[in-house]
Amino acid sequence: MVQTLAERIAQLTEDQPGGNAYLGVGPPLTWRQYRAASERLADLLANGLGLPRGERVAFLLPDGPGVHIALSGCELAGVVAVGIGPRAGRREIEHLLGLSQASAFISRPSHDGLALAEVVESGAERGLPRVHHLTTEGELLPGEPIRINGAVAPESPSPYALPRPRAANELFLLNSTSGTTGMPKCVTHDQARWQAFHALAVEAGQLSAEDVFMSVVPAPFGFGIWTSHVTPSLLGVPCVVMSRFDATEALELIDRHRVTVLAAVSTQFIMMLQAFEEQSHSLRSLRVLFTGGEAVPYERAAAFEDKTGAAVLQFYGSNETGAVSGTTLQDSREKRLRTAGRPVPSMNIRLFDEAGKDVTESGRGRPGCKGPTLSRGYYGDPAAVAEANAELIRKDGWMMLGDHVEIDADGYLIVGGRLDDFIIRGGKNISGPAVEEQVAEHPSVALAAAVAMPDRVFGERVCVYVELKEGMPELTLEALIDELRARAVSKETLPERLVVVDALPRSSGGKVAKQALREDIRRRLSREQAGSPPGDADGA
Repeated sequence: MVQTLAERIAQLTEDQPGGNAYLGVGPPLTWRQYRAASERLADLLANGLGLPRGERVAFLLPDGPGVHIALSGCELAGVVAVGIGPRAGRREIEHLLGLSQASAFISRPSHDGLALAEVVESGAERGLPRVHHLTTEGELLPGEPIRINGAVAPESPSPYALPRPRAANELFLLNSTSGTTGMPKCVTHDQARWQAFHALAVEAGQLSAEDVFMSVVPAPFGFGIWTSHVTPSLLGVPCVVMSRFDATEALELIDRHRVTVLAAVSTQFIMMLQAFEEQSHSLRSLRVLFTGGEAVPYERAAAFEDKTGAAVLQFYGSNETGAVSGTTLQDSREKRLRTAGRPVPSMNIRLFDEAGKDVTESGRGRPGCKGPTLSRGYYGDPAAVAEANAELIRKDGWMMLGDHVEIDADGYLIVGGRLDDFIIRGGKNISGPAVEEQVAEHPSVALAAAVAMPDRVFGERVCVYVELKEGMPELTLEALIDELRARAVSKETLPERLVVVDALPRSSGGKVAKQALREDIRRRLSREQAGSPPGDADGA
């Protein structure tokens, strides 16, 4: 019988009540406080509001302890949590409340300048379900008032009479895809899949009860779920969390709390590496960095290992599939940083060609899988999500990923890029991540993202967006190409347009929002065709 998170936290409350569950810039949250806050919220949902088991309760909170109290409180109340990411705007919030048919919504009073009570009310006026709006100014801790539709909720006596918590094989969480166009879909999660993922992580990183975690990945998403909510609790170790990612502050917290295991998407650890080079931090407590979500740039990852002594590991998969392959501490640096590791045997990976048939010779194709870390697909009205689920899951039950991959001669998986991450120039496929890795090595470049730029002659050309390092002079396309040629970079990966921006856009999951860049370059081309100036660094 699989132990649920609620059962594990109850055990930790008995075994180490004063032990730290969550750390950060504020006071620590102990296991006893974590359990008490979760029970209080669960009582309010189940008894105060009378929500039956299986009802959906959405939450939009900063990435502090409150996110985890919301998740744990929903589990104890027997309701399904609906995670809304911290980068969500008004339309996405309204869409997810409607898609999930949430009965309650937990949030701060405002979010990025939005008065959320007004968002809830206006949505109800337009036909969306009317929800109970629970607001907090803090982290949902006992003693901090929780308001329901503006009125302070009364405190109930404890111990609380709660319904049976969600079982490990029951739906316990819906979270959204982190796409940047259209409206996101809700992915279904039970705890059993994340328990399976946890077991893989423990083996890959030799994790133990001696570790201290830090996750700077948004908690409602897959990477954040296992690194900040599931694995730390199952191990019974503290996790350091931040309400908003800041590279310099993250370095300070690693040293302050002697963090041993860090979780960050590639963009974040690159920003931390840059800040590390400018600050005086040791980071010598670190032994493992779990990263992914984007292509891992070899030189930056190697520099992180050299400067910190930590090993960089990654899992390849998706919010929908969980882990399909992964690197381990037993792998060489070349395999850890240039591949996505060996396929997980229990995930039974298959490669398919463009016609949907098994790849038999080349070892290259689109991966599908069946195994214990799979989600149940997308949530919503069956008729409404039928098309999306049909695209995700083949008729024969294999769940698909949206990447082009290769299995090398040693059995390691190499991700070529998203199917929409290739730039098809004159019939030749150019890997966006390959372009980004080379451009990111320029001494002035902090971050780079390559996308396809529509072209009447070649179909598509290579366009690269960059963030410059602080204090660096303006970069031109000519200067960038000269530097790349001096390093003998392949001609096919040379950018044909450069756009310098203050900051690359991020998706809800913290990754670079490539689709937003594709839309931006189309708008720029449209303006130029109308006679407006380009306004970027390509000299066009």
